[in-house]
Parts: sequence; structure tokens; C-alpha cells
Amino acid sequence: MTAASLPNAEHAVVPERKITAYLLSESHPDGRGKARFFTSHGFARSEWQLLAAALRLHAQENRVAENVQTPFGVRYIVEGPLHSPDRRRPSVRVVWFTDARSTVPRLVTAYPIKRREQE
Repeated sequence: MTAASLPNAEHAVVPERKITAYLLSESHPDGRGKARFFTSHGFARSEWQLLAAALRLHAQENRVAENVQTPFGVRYIVEGPLHSPDRRRPSVRVVWFTDARSTVPRLVTAYPIKRREQE
């Protein structure tokens, strides 16, 4: 089941640590490839707020591709172009989670959509 847009996207939470210690961390085992991708589009750890704002805007501008109800809440997958400092607007998949006790989505992860996945 999919929704038109991420519920409460305007209130989405993007923790600083999720950006600086994961998505823009060259040393994180799972994040370093993501860091290379995001930094190649002009994002930087020193200005982590730019990526946080771009991810929030992405959630507001793009449609939910998939949502999955779990015993703990709902996982939403939002796909589409991301506003980036280099203005190339890469296609990304961003995963959000809304806890069963809340209505506010929080960032889980974000990563590029490979070309073959777009076709």
C-alpha cells in the first residue's frame, strides 16, 4: 500500500548524528559509500544542516513508493530527486519510520537509486 506523500513530512526529524556519524561519515562501515555519494553532490559534514533540510524537502516533494506496517510503527520509502548543492538533483531512496506511539516520521537512511532500478 502506498500513500501520496509522507504523512507529517513538514515535521520530519533528521538527527544531526544520523547525518554526521552515518550519511556523511567516511569511516562508518555502512555509511562511507553513502558519504562518498552525498559529498560528490556538494554536501559536507561541516554543513550537515544542508543535507538534513534537503532530506526534509525530499519527503515533502516526492511520493511514498512503499509503506510497510510493522508491530512498532510504519516504515515509509520515499523516492525521487534530491535538491543538492551542486544542483544535479540525484535520485535517492529515503527511508522514514513513524513509531506506533507518534505521528512524526524520523530518518532511518538515505541512499542513491541505481540507474537500473529506475528503469
